[in-house]
Amino acid sequence: MRGSRLWRRLTLWLGRFPPPLILALLYALLIAVGAALLMLPVSRNVPISWGDAVFTATSAVTVTGLVVFDVGTTMTWFGQAVIMALIQLGGLGLMTFAVLVLAALGMPLGITGQVFLREDLNHNTLHHLTRLVAVILRVVVVCELAGALFLSLTFVPRLGLVEGAWAALFHSISAFNNAGFSTFGDGLVGYATDPVVNLVIPALFIIGGIGYVVLQDVMGPRPARAWTLHTKVMLLGTGILIPWSVACFAVLEWNNPGTLGQFDSAGAKLVVSWFQGVTTRTAGFNTTDIGAIHDSTAMLFISLMLVGGGPASTAGGIKVTTFVVMLLATIAFFRRQTQLHAFGRSIGLEQVLKVMALTAISVLVIFTAVFLMTASHDGHFLDIAFEVSSAFGTVGLSRGFTGEINDFGRAVIILVMFLGRVGPLTLGFFLATRSVPRLRYPEATIHLG
Repeated sequence: MRGSRLWRRLTLWLGRFPPPLILALLYALLIAVGAALLMLPVSRNVPISWGDAVFTATSAVTVTGLVVFDVGTTMTWFGQAVIMALIQLGGLGLMTFAVLVLAALGMPLGITGQVFLREDLNHNTLHHLTRLVAVILRVVVVCELAGALFLSLTFVPRLGLVEGAWAALFHSISAFNNAGFSTFGDGLVGYATDPVVNLVIPALFIIGGIGYVVLQDVMGPRPARAWTLHTKVMLLGTGILIPWSVACFAVLEWNNPGTLGQFDSAGAKLVVSWFQGVTTRTAGFNTTDIGAIHDSTAMLFISLMLVGGGPASTAGGIKVTTFVVMLLATIAFFRRQTQLHAFGRSIGLEQVLKVMALTAISVLVIFTAVFLMTASHDGHFLDIAFEVSSAFGTVGLSRGFTGEINDFGRAVIILVMFLGRVGPLTLGFFLATRSVPRLRYPEATIHLG
């Protein structure tokens, strides 16, 4: 009873501040706590700096996957467990976790708590939020446990029962949350053609990255024709981007001796192309040497990383739905259409303006970060652009440049990773703030293009 009163007082006090601001501060606090835990002697086998700890904690909480040391050898099992917990909290969402704790304690969420939950899930309304959390819990538990069991079939025979089971659990949680962290020094390169890894890992990060709203629709009793416009657009965009990315990687890298060219059979090349094509938009795992890819492939990866996955998911980027609506708006302009529509539903002007704002600010953040990085790391433009795009999209792929970044560059990447995770929340608040003009101004023409 007393805990319930304290929670109500806390939510009333927090209600005075913008929800995205509070959530950003909470994520920053989680990063600080995570870094402190990683600095404990029980967490590491060798000494690491505070810069290493903060960078790794930020990468884990933002479910990015960029690392400055080998997690498997540098961190003890306790340290790996800390990273795993940070990944889970960052991917699941702090407010989602809070709802689960409150439900277990029998305490009500309250309207302020629902507002914070809506912002954390990047949702548009308060309608059925608690039901969505229940869907999230079921999906997370089932997928991560099933993923760990299936991955054990590959890891246990190679690593032994205890170490193999631990690696299976770590990679299952990392994959579902689209984090890209691995306890293996070369990622999943040693399992490039393993059938279990190439089926289970992609299944986990595709389900985790497609969005809980879509999963709620698909798992519900309604037929496909009754799915929401968001679900249809998300599935359409994903259905186009996956074959496109896989096919492009195969074509561009087929004869590259550093990537696909090292495999003799066409089947093995297609398997690696499948994995690397689907993981690029948000997951960050690799079964081939990313530093060896052609420049053209690197540019393809940059575009895919910036698109990312789905809203209300563990994925980053500007989101697939944003990209699709931007394309639809462009097509509508050239067709001289005054109304944007898809699947028999119209898309309002406010949504289009939001897409434009999100895209413009994302480009501004990325351009500024690339400029700052090139100013201090001259001569590595493509590596820098790749690293910044990976950080903003919370992907985690790197051309081997992460370890060469100086302290200033690390600070830039940390900020970009943080903005990639919490930036849409802050943008959502400002975009949702509506002011009604007191005066109506006469319309005028401005020459564009």
